[in-house]
Amino acid sequence: MFALCDVNNFYVSCERLFDPSLRDRPVVVLSNNDGCVVARSNESKAIGIGMGCPVHQVRDIIEAHDVAVRSSNYTLYHDLSQRVDQIIGQYSPVVENYSIDESFIDFAGFSRWNLLNHAQAMVKQIDQWLGLPVCVGIAPTKTLSKIANYWAKKLMVSGGVLILKEPLQIQQALKHLPAGEVWGVGRKLRQHLAAMDIHSAWDLRQA
Repeated sequence: MFALCDVNNFYVSCERLFDPSLRDRPVVVLSNNDGCVVARSNESKAIGIGMGCPVHQVRDIIEAHDVAVRSSNYTLYHDLSQRVDQIIGQYSPVVENYSIDESFIDFAGFSRWNLLNHAQAMVKQIDQWLGLPVCVGIAPTKTLSKIANYWAKKLMVSGGVLILKEPLQIQQALKHLPAGEVWGVGRKLRQHLAAMDIHSAWDLRQA
C-alpha cells in the first residue's frame, strides 16, 4: 500500500501560521515577481480566483472580497516542508518527496498494522507540532493514493485519512472523479479525452 501525504493549501497554511488574522478569510500567495497567483485558500477558490492567473486580472475580486495578498516566502516554505518530512519519516522508512508539500509513503510490510490509525496519528502529530493541516490518501498504487487524497480533502473526512482498498470503493471513487483530476492528465489531454467521450477516471480506466 502507498500513501500520499499532502499539506492542504501549503503556502497559505504556512502564512497563516505566522499571521492568525489570515484564518477564515480569503488568501492568495503570489509568484516570485508578484505577478501570478500560485496558492489559494479554500475561501479564495470559492470566490473564483484561479490557480496561476495573473493577479491584475482578479484585482476586482481581491478588492471586493478583501482578499489578503502575500508574496512568496520560499525560505519559510522549505523549512516547514523539511519539518513535515521529519515527522513523516517516523511512520515509514521509505518516503519519496514528490513536491514541496507532497510525499509518497511506502507502507510495504505494514499489513498487520492498522493503517488508518497509523496515518491519523501522523496527521495529528503534524498538526500538533507544526500547526499545518494535512490529508492522507492510502491505496494499492501511487495514482490511486493521489485519488484517495483528493477525496480525503474534498469530503473533509474525519481524521484527514481516506483508504481506497476494496474494488467497489475504488470504482465509486473513479466514477465520480473527473478525468482531468487524474495524475498526469493536463488540460490538452483532458480535451482530447473528452472528444473521445472519456469524462471520468472510470471511463479512462475502462478505455
